[in-house]
Amino acid sequence: MAEGTAKTVDCHAHIFHHGMELAPDAWSRPEYEAPLEDYLACLAAGGIDRAVLAAASVFGTNNSYALDACAAHPNLRTTVIVDPAIKRPALQEMAASGAIGIRLQWRSTKELPDLRSAEYRALLTYVADLGWHVQLHDNGRRLPCTIAELQDYGMPIVIDHFGRPSVEEGDSCEGFQAALAAVQRGNTWIKMSAGFRIGPESLVQELAGILLQEAGPERLLWGSDWPFVEHEETMSYAAALQQFEMIVPDPRQRERIHAAACRLYFGD
Repeated sequence: MAEGTAKTVDCHAHIFHHGMELAPDAWSRPEYEAPLEDYLACLAAGGIDRAVLAAASVFGTNNSYALDACAAHPNLRTTVIVDPAIKRPALQEMAASGAIGIRLQWRSTKELPDLRSAEYRALLTYVADLGWHVQLHDNGRRLPCTIAELQDYGMPIVIDHFGRPSVEEGDSCEGFQAALAAVQRGNTWIKMSAGFRIGPESLVQELAGILLQEAGPERLLWGSDWPFVEHEETMSYAAALQQFEMIVPDPRQRERIHAAACRLYFGD
């Protein structure tokens, strides 16, 4: 893609409505709706061309709303949360509707599942064979082992929310360092998303600077995390865009980040 022609991509957002049943162990229970139409309006107002929806763990394995949205809008893609016992034909059906990966949303999970179990080995093999990626979200200190096990399968890995380092550890967090090392080994991307969940702006800026220097914009992605669950009073889509411009002030670097998202999620 020639310089100056990259489409812009929001790589992390959620949509939901009151008709979607919450999972029994949902970490948050939004009392409002975040319908597709409202999100599309945010994209239009912000000048964002494409988007990738992130499966939300609060709805368990209910992916139908996001899949229907992607089937109707070619500028959208989505990840899905699935039962590890799911079979390949079901994943292929989701792929036909716009799914491009599975999300392992484990930050609110006390005990991690065994990725060496027969079910997970089969699931991750399906994911790799389909050309999908794994979207990984967990506490920074638990990331190193999971990243190591996932990399054996050879599929792309996208690490959410800066690798979720703690405020106390910052860039010295084992997970953040493991994410950087994975990027340097190849086939891994780090998402600069939800800075408002990470800590003070000074920390977010520091982490972004390290990522730009050590990983480079071709291995970074940006996401708004709309509709900012549990931070609705302090965040807006315009504020998310402003934060992206603050932590990546060079427009050429932002363009390269968007171009990386186009290649990874849309194949161009």
